[in-house]
Amino acid sequence: QVQLVESGGGLVQAGGSLRLSCAASGSFFSISTMGWFRQAPGKQRELVATITSTGSTNYRGSVKGRFTISRDNPKNTVYLQMNSLKPEDTGDYFCNAYVQFYSGSYYSSYWGQGTQVTVSS
Repeated sequence: QVQLVESGGGLVQAGGSLRLSCAASGSFFSISTMGWFRQAPGKQRELVATITSTGSTNYRGSVKGRFTISRDNPKNTVYLQMNSLKPEDTGDYFCNAYVQFYSGSYYSSYWGQGTQVTVSS
């Protein structure tokens, strides 16, 4: 099995910064794309940013220039540096990873439990 454990959420004032971390553990062969999604109260989960195993990144438009996703492959960890936070960034942030259990097998999607981010105005 695979576990994704997020950390780093909290309460911050508008304009502040937070850094989220997500570490994957378990018995697997490799991880391809990792990403962060968020869900605000009463809204659908939405993609925030993704990063491939080779470092290619993708961001939703509203966070470009403010958020930076990165990863440490040997540590199976993905990070999300969030700067210039806005109240509309408030929500539960979830880590996602595509995991391969042995060479040549398909990839399975796994989710973390989420970490709460609250940005006050």
